[in-house]
Amino acid sequence: MTKLVECVPNFSEGNNKEVIDALGQAISRTPGCVLLDVDAGASTNRTVYTFVGSPEAVVEGALSAARVAGQLIDMSRHTGEHPRMGALDVCPFVPVMNVSMEECVTCAHTFGQRLAEELGVPVYLYGAAAREESRKALPSIRAGEYEALPEKLAKPEWAPDFGPPTFVPRWGATVTGARTFLIAYNINLLCTKELAHRIALNIREQGRGPDQPGRLKKVQGIGWYLEEENIAQVSTNLLDFEATPLHAVYEEVCRDAEALNLPVVGSQLVGLIPKKAMLDAAEFYIKKEKLFILEEEQKIRLVVSRLGLDSLSPFHPRERIIE
Repeated sequence: MTKLVECVPNFSEGNNKEVIDALGQAISRTPGCVLLDVDAGASTNRTVYTFVGSPEAVVEGALSAARVAGQLIDMSRHTGEHPRMGALDVCPFVPVMNVSMEECVTCAHTFGQRLAEELGVPVYLYGAAAREESRKALPSIRAGEYEALPEKLAKPEWAPDFGPPTFVPRWGATVTGARTFLIAYNINLLCTKELAHRIALNIREQGRGPDQPGRLKKVQGIGWYLEEENIAQVSTNLLDFEATPLHAVYEEVCRDAEALNLPVVGSQLVGLIPKKAMLDAAEFYIKKEKLFILEEEQKIRLVVSRLGLDSLSPFHPRERIIE
């Protein structure tokens, strides 16, 4: 029985092609690892890699890439739109096939311990792998980002789960853990970063704080500006697409944008998406517009069209949709 784990390391480099390629090669050259997707962002200065393999193989693949990052990325010179605290910022392990969440927690613990020992860097555990309730949510650990680490690491309550409680300027700190499948989804707007962030605060579950929660359950969000595309984005993470589906996020952003007289110009998926999430969105638009579509391929095409998923780059369903 083949066991399959997905690993989605986010590295703090989105512009230097040599570094981006070297990290990808470190993963793809690891026996038992299959690199599925590489998504680099210039303004975010961040690249998201998606690969799969056995529990043992993905830990080795992530470590191989981390060693390369230790040589090629210098966080003391890093700037970018995306919140970050380390050269390898976050490295989640996700159960895909014949693997339990507990096994992915073991992957995260093994990876975190070995990364800390080999590179001498602080590592935190989050999600299902967290040892403390306060560390379950990634934004809580990453609050203050890289710049806050010297002060943060000096506090006993923020001692890392692995590695030294000391600031490593070139590296920063890494967060690793285990979680269910996450959809990274960005909606494009012709507006400022501030207006995009205003909409993100309206829709994300966290809202503006405990007294002002947002409208969508299991959704994280932030607004930023992509200089290379000359657009702003409401950037979201769908932590549970069954609780809040893809089309709901798009429609809610459109609603807020319309109230502010802002044009929505398509959207963007980062990494992979389950087929069910696409088909659920298709059923929404088929019902809403009273359409008659039977073929699965045409349903996918409908979603690509309605959400504008090919607005920034071509969307190839066979490369981006997983069963």
